[in-house]
Amino acid sequence: MTLTAPRVDVPTSDIDPFSDEYLRDPLPFQHELRELGPVVRLERYGVYAMARFAEVHRALTDWQSLQSAAGVGLADFVKEKPWRPPSLLLEADPPRHDAPRAVGERLLSPRKLRALQGRWRVDAAELVDDVLARGSAFDAVTDLAQVFPLRVFPDAVGIGKTGRENLLPYGDFAFNAFGPRNALVTDAQPRMGPVVEWIGQQCMRENLADDGFGAQIWAAADRGEITHEQAPLIVRSLLTAGVDTTVTGIAAVVHALATHPDQWRALQRDRSLLPRAFEEAVRLLSPVQAFFRTTTTETEIADGVVLPSGEKVMMLLGAANRDHRKWRTPGAFDLSRDPSGHVAFGMGLHQCVGQHVARLESTVLIDALLDRVDGIELAAEPTLHLNNTLRGWDAMPVVTAPLT
Repeated sequence: MTLTAPRVDVPTSDIDPFSDEYLRDPLPFQHELRELGPVVRLERYGVYAMARFAEVHRALTDWQSLQSAAGVGLADFVKEKPWRPPSLLLEADPPRHDAPRAVGERLLSPRKLRALQGRWRVDAAELVDDVLARGSAFDAVTDLAQVFPLRVFPDAVGIGKTGRENLLPYGDFAFNAFGPRNALVTDAQPRMGPVVEWIGQQCMRENLADDGFGAQIWAAADRGEITHEQAPLIVRSLLTAGVDTTVTGIAAVVHALATHPDQWRALQRDRSLLPRAFEEAVRLLSPVQAFFRTTTTETEIADGVVLPSGEKVMMLLGAANRDHRKWRTPGAFDLSRDPSGHVAFGMGLHQCVGQHVARLESTVLIDALLDRVDGIELAAEPTLHLNNTLRGWDAMPVVTAPLT
């Protein structure tokens, strides 16, 4: 590639996007990074970062110049061994990525999930009824956002009922491991052995129900669409893609509605806005805050901003989704806007394969709440859950108003 634009210097910053201070409240730091320039050098880690929408979108869609195969976290798989076999969906590029992606997309397509919609609506109604039977006050995270995905999606994959409590700590550790080896990683690591072993066992053919997504992945291997060595890794990817981002996505929607009663009223008047409410909530409170790419060649990211080959580049998805260059009043939760095009689930061929699961689970759960309560608000300040990659909560006390 011939680079014709004059080269410009990349500004530097001492911001640490994995510090507790940043993870508790990333917004002021993200604003600073956006305003510094299209690309910023993070001195602490020796990596580049981009916080503006245009550059993040460009990086997500240019897999040839910015690869995923070197790892979508801070670690560079060219230089160090990953802690687990890399994800065939998230941490691979074409052609190695193509066949596993095709299988995953087919299984979790909107058309396939529509077959589950009726059952999931019943499950959502039963869960909300159970929660409200205990009173008008409950925890939107521990009583709803964590419970519903662990109830319905593992059933769809075809894993057994025993041991499902391992899914959340496994996902939490996997997303923490995309960052540095800070206390969030090292404190959890001693407990991960049995959890990782249980996850691996659930991905094997003999432990999967005959009619679930997992069995269908193994059937694809029997047909030669993927290899038998790839099959358990794809099942593992589904268990992460369909749980953690869904938990945080549901909590994001509840938080947005609990803090914007006018938008709750808008949903009461028009249920067709439910899909938009989900998209706007995950734009505003992006569950996945950042992923990395690695340059494969000298790459021009923005006019005159040229990065050498082999450099790690941090894409701040949450910051991009609040970029005023892209979004009008980006800090508002506004159902009158069209939030399509956000990058909360990535963009391009590595876009999150579980995003349709998160959409369906969130919308049927909020729909069930709308049927049963007249409003929802925070009963106390939510407790954040610190994670190197995800932005979510440990607790979110809410109180509902009865239908009149």
